[in-house]
Amino acid sequence: MKLSQEKYTELVAAARAARGGSYSPFSRFAVGAALLTEDGRIYTGANVENSSYSATVCAERVAIHYAVASGERAFSAIAVVGGAADEELPDECLPCAVCLQVMAEFCCGDFEIVTADSGGEIRVHTLEELLPRRFRL
Repeated sequence: MKLSQEKYTELVAAARAARGGSYSPFSRFAVGAALLTEDGRIYTGANVENSSYSATVCAERVAIHYAVASGERAFSAIAVVGGAADEELPDECLPCAVCLQVMAEFCCGDFEIVTADSGGEIRVHTLEELLPRRFRL
């Protein structure tokens, strides 16, 4: 683990708080994300659905796009939590392949993806582990 347990816990708490901003009337699956920059800033995001499903944006991409639009380019980790909007977190919520590819645009293979479940168990994965054959120019 590259970050301290306290930092993982802080990121998960920020992702859980961000989840409250989810707009997910169609899937009823609320997701929050908290992105940590290398200099310690945290950018959050929540999934935003749209009746034109392809216009839906995942929480991870909201956080990454917000950070990039703010001038950030160096990231250490992202925490992702999600589950049915009216329930506590059921199990770990892993990023989709599109979000993983967006992460690959800005992050190295050792970039950490942190997940948590309702029992408080925190798991840490690397981008390389979850997307070993990512597209790169």
